[in-house]
Amino acid sequence: MNIVGLEYLVFGIDDMAGARQYLLDYGLDEAEYDPVKGGVFKALDGTGLVMRAADDPQLPPLPPKAMTPSLRETVYGVDSADTLATIRAHLEAEREVRVDAGGTVHCIDDAGFGVAFMVTQRHGYKARYLGFNVPGQLPGRAPNDCAANPDEEIKPRTLSHVVYFVEDVKKAEAFYARLGFIVTDRFNHLGPFMRPSGTQDHHTLFMIESQNDHMIGCNHFTFHLGSAAEVLQHGWNFVKKGYQSFWGPGRHFLGSNFFWYFNSPFGATIEFDADMDQHDANWVPRACDPGSDNSQIFLFDARNKWAPGE
Repeated sequence: MNIVGLEYLVFGIDDMAGARQYLLDYGLDEAEYDPVKGGVFKALDGTGLVMRAADDPQLPPLPPKAMTPSLRETVYGVDSADTLATIRAHLEAEREVRVDAGGTVHCIDDAGFGVAFMVTQRHGYKARYLGFNVPGQLPGRAPNDCAANPDEEIKPRTLSHVVYFVEDVKKAEAFYARLGFIVTDRFNHLGPFMRPSGTQDHHTLFMIESQNDHMIGCNHFTFHLGSAAEVLQHGWNFVKKGYQSFWGPGRHFLGSNFFWYFNSPFGATIEFDADMDQHDANWVPRACDPGSDNSQIFLFDARNKWAPGE
């Protein structure tokens, strides 16, 4: 089943105006917006985030023990109508399925999260080529092309991954394994990093078995930026706008992606992310104990600007 990755994340929220401004500051493009009903916000490739009023009757139910605001549905893109039909048949054999007027297939996964599948609408895009000058390698940028631009417009390029707190991680993992998701790495006694077969990204889904009855729902989500420099610069701009840093900046060990997490109005933290590992069928999954040593290979805290003599 050629699932190519995340297409949309659908949230039920309360603070529509605040959430809208947050996404615009994050760098997503506003495709549609209604101050009562919600809106659609997109990355450069067309993947994105949908926000709806928390009491919208068309939303899937809240995951068990989750509270508003909350992720209500994760929508995956597939490569073709044939793949979508195969997924529909597979799901209908084991659970209740709803197909909407646009052909998107909706159901509830075994962790209680809404999940849906549609033929992908992601597309190519134009963005600045990010080259790097490394001694011993051909130059990544032409002479006189300066990489540091304080006015650079930094845009999320594609929807990257989502992380759930779940009650029964083995049951939840089995649901996605039946859909062809592959475990790339694992935190022992905590949960797996998984990717669908249509992408080589280290993960589009990470699930954490809750150690607390109140910790059910979305932990965080993120879009890919173009580079570590973009994570740092865009995160720095986010701090200057008054948003609260939660974790980072740093670089993860599993997946190798650079990160910076911020509190958000979506009931989950939101991450700036770049340079994730790619894996093929030759990859052998790792397993390690959770903890700070295995969560990041380095970690910094933002502080005010400084110069010698100040």
